[in-house]
Amino acid sequence: CIEALLRLLTAVTLTLLLRRCSHLSCSLINRQGLCGWLIQIFIFFTLSLAPTETPLKGEDVLGDKSFSDSSLFSHWGQELSADSRRVALKMFQYYGYNGYLSDRLSLDRAIPDLRPDGCKNITYPSNLPQVSIVFIFVNEALSVILRSIHSAMLRTPSHLLKEIILVDDNSDNDELKEKLQDFVSATNSQRPGFIKVVRHDKQEGLIRSRVSGWRAATAPVVALFDAHVEFNIGWAEPVLMRIQEDRTRIISPSFDNIKYDTFEIEEYPLSAQGFDWELWCRYLNPPKSWFHQANNSAPIRSPSLIGCFVVDRLYFEEIGLLDEGMEVYGGENVELGVRVSNDATSSRHRASERERER
Repeated sequence: CIEALLRLLTAVTLTLLLRRCSHLSCSLINRQGLCGWLIQIFIFFTLSLAPTETPLKGEDVLGDKSFSDSSLFSHWGQELSADSRRVALKMFQYYGYNGYLSDRLSLDRAIPDLRPDGCKNITYPSNLPQVSIVFIFVNEALSVILRSIHSAMLRTPSHLLKEIILVDDNSDNDELKEKLQDFVSATNSQRPGFIKVVRHDKQEGLIRSRVSGWRAATAPVVALFDAHVEFNIGWAEPVLMRIQEDRTRIISPSFDNIKYDTFEIEEYPLSAQGFDWELWCRYLNPPKSWFHQANNSAPIRSPSLIGCFVVDRLYFEEIGLLDEGMEVYGGENVELGVRVSNDATSSRHRASERERER
């Protein structure tokens, strides 16, 4: 069964706009050879926390806990007072990234334009479809969520961004109740209905949260993102153009990293996204055919995708969305590739039948 699945996935036509031209920063690194760019905070506790550090909640962190060996202070925070370091460590253990620093950064901070030069000279159609941006979160730092929203509004042409949808998967962080709602209300007073909030009564998990966001979306194209990302300039146009050309394309923007401790932007190399023998998604070198093009703004075709993606809203429904029976993350990355591959195979079969009928 595994071998059959792997043979199927190698034929997947899922298109990933990996790197340059469509770019995100901080939580959604959008680096695609097709000029759609995102930057994302990758929250991997096993990598970013010292062996003795585990993400805890609220008062679970002892005020007198030693912080001398914490990875948080390896490259940041040496000038802080002892009290400030304790607060920063407590937030780090709760969020898995430097929430203390995030709260002190501008929501509209400047980020480097890491797109290839070729992406900056592309002219896009004036009639691109609109997009609904969906942010999924649970107990995220409020400042990180707001920076994701601000960067989306700042770096997406207003005529292309129809709405932003926030899916709160049953957070118990009080900041994400009243304070977030105040921001939403203030924004909607200027642009009625622009930000929608979907709140779950119980924690549904990543997959069902994405589907909840899709159900609330009304634009022709839906972008499903984590809420710890920052968008780079010109991220939307290349993605929307590719989907306008072929609605069966599912696009993963090119990603860079937002460092969990300093929030500096770390440039990632262009890559494809595939999977290993255990069906875990992995970054892969682009295929030789991509290098032969000698065009680093060209999209990279991949059999799978990791994390965030952009899709035609109705096409996503036609292939069955995501499997809402999934309780944890990981399997959806490969499953989506299978759905797209099956649809492409079925389309070819239907086309062959029509040819024979003629």
